[in-house]
Amino acid sequence: MKLEITVQQIAALLQGEVVGGDPNAKISAIAKIQEGDANAISFLANMKYEEYLYSTKVSAVIVSKGFEPKQEVPCAMIVVEDAYSGFTDLLTEYQRMLSLAKVGIEQPAFIDESVEMDKATAYVGAFTYISKGAKIGKNAKIHPQVFIGEGVEIGDNCVIYAGVKICHGSKLGNNCTLQAGAVIGSDGFGFAPQKDGTYKSIPQIGNVILENNVDIGANTVVDRATMGSTVLKSGVKLDNLIQVAHNVVIGENTVIASQTGVSGSSEIGANCMIGGQVGVSGHIQLADRTMVAAQSGIAQTIKESGTRIMGSPAISQMDHLKAFAVYRKLPELQRIVRDLEKKVLSL
Repeated sequence: MKLEITVQQIAALLQGEVVGGDPNAKISAIAKIQEGDANAISFLANMKYEEYLYSTKVSAVIVSKGFEPKQEVPCAMIVVEDAYSGFTDLLTEYQRMLSLAKVGIEQPAFIDESVEMDKATAYVGAFTYISKGAKIGKNAKIHPQVFIGEGVEIGDNCVIYAGVKICHGSKLGNNCTLQAGAVIGSDGFGFAPQKDGTYKSIPQIGNVILENNVDIGANTVVDRATMGSTVLKSGVKLDNLIQVAHNVVIGENTVIASQTGVSGSSEIGANCMIGGQVGVSGHIQLADRTMVAAQSGIAQTIKESGTRIMGSPAISQMDHLKAFAVYRKLPELQRIVRDLEKKVLSL
């Protein structure tokens, strides 16, 4: 499927204004500013690419309000508050159009007769299995080889990509996206040590709740709670290859990068930003708007909102940078100490 929309219609969608060019030009593709042709639209948010604006072949470029071109621009400019945000909105709409185009149930697929689903707007890919008692909202797009367990609830406009597993009792809000291979509601890591050195499995009888507008990356795993719920609140965005353990709570609009692990019963606040390969110990809390640098190891609760931390064990960003400055000088300091030692011994 391709876009079939005019420059003026895109401007209206983005609440922007068309300056120059042909507002009635037809757009059927999205492209980089240096690569697109007359059928395409692009954007300019990073001034490093401004030179391409004056030679681009695209019919329209999205720019930010206040931008003043240094030369004549050969295409229409769609002026919006923020070019990057506007272009993101356009991509979102384009993706929505692609998603809504898929309707129908491919075969073979198993859908239990008790399942509640709006088949008129749903897409179910081949080799999908939807279990007893599942409830699925409008415009669900469920790609091939998905497993949906008993009693799962999925809201409206959710997109479930190939190979996702949503285990029994899990609940998804509206507008959630699960990328390929994600697992929601697998058993938490619960084992009780025994006197003979073995471990006894602890039943995991809770569930997982994803609120509205949650995005889960490919091959990311969110474990069910031992009791109660593992909760990802509205707007949470998880990258690929992340492990979220049992009974974790992640606050609204928090984003977490790839290969991070969050241990059991930890609570992460709202609007936090966590870099890749971060380790979060169990039973700790991170305050709202905490920012964590990549490869940090967090072993203690962070109580103050807006704290920036890095390192392993993680400390405040400023303290870490000061400590690292000293660390880099250790060879020199060692030489100085040895020279002083020699002078003292020679006295």
